[in-house]
Amino acid sequence: MFENLQEKLESALKKFRGQSTISEENISEAMREIRRALLDADVNINVAKKLVDEISQKAVGKEVKGKLLPEQLIVKIVHDELVEIMGKRMSELSFSSQAPTVILVAGLQGSGKTTFCGKLAKSLKKKGKQPLLVACDIYRPAAILQLQQLAADVKVPVFTQDSKDAVQIAKDAIAYSRKFGRDTVIIDTAGRLTIDEDMMAEVRNISSSVNPKETLFVLDAMIGQDAVNTAKAFHENLTLTGVVLTKMDGDTRGGAALSVLEVVGKPIKFVSTGEKLDSLEPFHPERIASRILGMGDVLTLVEKAEQQFDQKQAEQLEEKIRKNQFTFDDFLEQLKMIQKMGSIRDLLGMIPGMDKQLKNVQIDDTAFKKVEAIILSMTKKERATPKIINGSRRMRIAKGSGMKVQDVNKLLKQFDEMQKMMKSVAHGKKSRFFPKMPGFGMK
Repeated sequence: MFENLQEKLESALKKFRGQSTISEENISEAMREIRRALLDADVNINVAKKLVDEISQKAVGKEVKGKLLPEQLIVKIVHDELVEIMGKRMSELSFSSQAPTVILVAGLQGSGKTTFCGKLAKSLKKKGKQPLLVACDIYRPAAILQLQQLAADVKVPVFTQDSKDAVQIAKDAIAYSRKFGRDTVIIDTAGRLTIDEDMMAEVRNISSSVNPKETLFVLDAMIGQDAVNTAKAFHENLTLTGVVLTKMDGDTRGGAALSVLEVVGKPIKFVSTGEKLDSLEPFHPERIASRILGMGDVLTLVEKAEQQFDQKQAEQLEEKIRKNQFTFDDFLEQLKMIQKMGSIRDLLGMIPGMDKQLKNVQIDDTAFKKVEAIILSMTKKERATPKIINGSRRMRIAKGSGMKVQDVNKLLKQFDEMQKMMKSVAHGKKSRFFPKMPGFGMK
């Protein structure tokens, strides 16, 4: 996420290293590079200009106090201005005082709109809500089937009708939600390849008939500034309450995230970072600004971990580690939890400083599948007591998992090192090494 923008901003800010002050002379060159980096990232030209002007105005002549270095001060100013341009703080969903809360979801075809509806339903269900998905995309043949599949995966009901009247479907869905106690109604509307008046008229009619509390526009972040302009056109016709950025895990340049609030006038409420139904995050401007500047995002990483790890299980695991009873079964369970958190590269990228170290490192998420295959090819006794795995057992495990004996040997060695490290940490000792996560580097 934001890799190219991050790299170019870092290059521009390097110009302050070794400087004793921030002057008009040394800031002008850096600001030219920052402006170029923002435009390359497809940030709206007016937004880029405003951002650069604000940074320059606040930086020039700023007194550097104490042990603070000019380069540290300029990074803070850039960070603060990025936060400001993206909305200062997280914008949460609003809920009606009387059920149901209606959330209308709009967007162009292919933006990930229907998938977002499923992700939002899962997220709200985790928070104790009773969502209902509504299929109002009556034109795309696979849209209803896709929403039904998502509803089945999330285990929430979906309202459909064999009708060509999307407005009536939406109205009937509200009545259905009241009858069956569904407190949140998520309406998936029809998308198009381009904005057209018929589409706008239909979605306006749906909106006026159900009076949504939230109207969210789903925007493909990979399209950049063009998508932001589309969101503006929707807002002028529909009155949006927020924007959702999808495909943030792809080759996105970051321009959409930095331009939306200034151009559309409405905040980003969610970002979607993958295909999995768990890959939906609230949009935190300060955290995104930290990621853009390569400062990591530890808070989001912790939140992702908390969603997957149970406190009681964590205490039981700690006890096993203390008693040196951590087995391959325990490791496999932890591995599955980590996989649910998302892409390993994205997770590691949230750790401050890791982006630079991972720049030219290939991390293959499928390596974990190979590790899983090896572990599942072991007997229950072998998983509990790896030391009994001799040469013949290693050959059998390799054959059963479709891997090489060298792969089995490598995993056993890494697991042994990890056990030693865990034991050392559990007993308050400082380990002299930090072994690789078992499976990394496995081809």
